Amino acid sequence: MTTSKGFRVFATCDIGHEALEVLRQRGYEVEVYPHPDPPPKSLIIEKVKSGIDGLITTLRDPIDREVLEAGRGTLKVVAQCAVGFDNIDRAAANELKIPFTHTPDVLNEATAEFALFILGCVSRKLWPSEKLVRENRWGAWHPYLPFLGDEVTGKTVSVIGTGRIGKAFIKKCVGLEMNILCYDPIVQDHEFVAKVQREMDLRYELGFAPERRTIRYVSFDEALSQGDYVSLHVPLLRPGESETPTYHLINEDALRKMKPTAYLINTSRGPVVDERALYWALKHGVIAGAALDVFEVEPLPPDSPLRDPELEDRLRLFHHFASGGRITRLSPDPDRGMAGRTVQALIDVLEGHYGGDPTKMPFVVNKEAFL
Repeated sequence: MTTSKGFRVFATCDIGHEALEVLRQRGYEVEVYPHPDPPPKSLIIEKVKSGIDGLITTLRDPIDREVLEAGRGTLKVVAQCAVGFDNIDRAAANELKIPFTHTPDVLNEATAEFALFILGCVSRKLWPSEKLVRENRWGAWHPYLPFLGDEVTGKTVSVIGTGRIGKAFIKKCVGLEMNILCYDPIVQDHEFVAKVQREMDLRYELGFAPERRTIRYVSFDEALSQGDYVSLHVPLLRPGESETPTYHLINEDALRKMKPTAYLINTSRGPVVDERALYWALKHGVIAGAALDVFEVEPLPPDSPLRDPELEDRLRLFHHFASGGRITRLSPDPDRGMAGRTVQALIDVLEGHYGGDPTKMPFVVNKEAFL
């Protein structure tokens, strides 16, 4: 479908040729920042001031009041290619009546499977094993030397946050015959838990599982103290933003409550974990290990204590890669890819879909500004 909408859009990064081509086929003028590093804020302001209609952004772009003010009266939408939107000044966007969008749901499965994979990676010591081979230090076979990993099957996993990604993660853990402890301070989906329990019961009754496994909601303290793995799937909520903030949810006190044999997995948001407390816990054997895909400051600073070589055997570090699957990131289909959903969200606003009402547009975040 080709139309002559004439909308001007600036993308702070190449979110995928096929998805951006959807806009061009509709008659949009699309300019893309051509470098892999983020553009300087001054360039974003310059483009916004030039009168663009839409701005495509990522989590690495600071879309603060200064940027939004530069688009006063002309900028119609900020389309974020991410689920999170910590980089966008919500109050300023509301004041200026600029809707901003995000890409929920399409990365649920990719993020959940990545969380499970890095859980297995740190638990079974995949990197130390590979490093042993690569450095030609693999000697004679021995039943337990030079080290052993921890089996995942049959263990207990504590899932902190039972939203879309947390639920997707839970469903994947069922196949590993894990007992599941759920904690969510806001919403407890007991119907979902009941269905998972039915699946667990059926697996046992059919002989697919040697023991009957269970899933239930518990307190935060019980989730920490009883889990062999603690996997984080919560949004970042800072003090003052919610009655149940998640900033530094995992701090020294929380880490002390975990088993010394337990592992921490974080694919949610970096500041949910107090990294200095985690460093202390790993250094002193308070917990067995951790796998992190997100950090308090990204990229991880060169002087981060998490880079300590002494932690290398029990701490896995990844580059915010949980949703990094080809289909999840690049598909132009809004039901499958972040790029496709970003573009569809932008089209919805600029072309006035849903009767031109942002409160009815599924991917608009700040609906409250238009009530």
